[in-house]
Amino acid sequence: MKYLITGGAGFIGSQLAETLLKGNKEVYIIDDLSTGRIQNIEHLKSNRKFHYTIESIFNDSVLAELIDQADIIFHLAAAVGVRLIVERPVQTIETNIRGTEHVFKHADKKKKAVFIASSSEVYGKSDKIPFKEDDDTVMGPTTKARWSYACSKAIDEFLALAYWRERKTPTIIGRFFNTVGPRQTGRYGMVIPRFVKQALTGQPITIYGTGEQSRCFASVNDVVNAMIKLAHTEQARGQVFNIGSDEEITINDLAEKIKEKTRSSSPIKHIPYDEAYESGFEDMQRRVPDLSKIKKAIGYQPSKNIDQILDAVIKYIKNTKDA
Repeated sequence: MKYLITGGAGFIGSQLAETLLKGNKEVYIIDDLSTGRIQNIEHLKSNRKFHYTIESIFNDSVLAELIDQADIIFHLAAAVGVRLIVERPVQTIETNIRGTEHVFKHADKKKKAVFIASSSEVYGKSDKIPFKEDDDTVMGPTTKARWSYACSKAIDEFLALAYWRERKTPTIIGRFFNTVGPRQTGRYGMVIPRFVKQALTGQPITIYGTGEQSRCFASVNDVVNAMIKLAHTEQARGQVFNIGSDEEITINDLAEKIKEKTRSSSPIKHIPYDEAYESGFEDMQRRVPDLSKIKKAIGYQPSKNIDQILDAVIKYIKNTKDA
């Protein structure tokens, strides 16, 4: 089997490539390094079954050739991180929607299977907890750039499912819930690496909002293994799956836990959303997945709790200068 990963030099993409290579698979990646990093794949370059292309997925001829070579495509290339979304909404919308269009245009020609990485953001402002795959989405107003990411990922899903229904292009959609682990950076607002780096360097640990908002953090290893299993499960085609953990923690408790684990003297500081992002910024108070569908489909069960995840991230950042 041959695999193509778009966004393969990113945090999740590089972990996926590594896992596939450990299984002796042929792996191709494409990444323009806009949010991915060459350091993430440096250790893979010596593997003769690893092939990387530093290029945009909007280069049609390059993308077409890579898709032709692959049996399964993992489409992870996307604009990511709340800060990037707020500051560069045009890039967010174009990268997400046009990127998915390009992938399916070429995958459809030879009916290549496509796994689409979506997001819990598509649930929007819904307060129906836990989130189930067939729940309604509740989006904020178009006047707030923050919702452009959620809407663009929802359109990605609509497009993917349209290709499945109309043209029978094999499609699987995974909605990720706060995937974390080594190699993730805090550059675009990812909370755990940002908190850890602040704690280790003695800077204030900055919580946006009240800190009473809660999230469920999943190990990237669990997520990657689930992606691979779903991509090889015939019954998963044309389906949407939540992928993550249902272990909930408030951001305040997360900050305290990181401070304790790093033995940091950093003060914890709260910053209003308006100051951190933009005026009138809206956030979800809770983001908890219902995992019953993916458990039934592939026997999925998160293997790492929040303490194990934090220990791995802290160790990585301590040992990595540019983390």
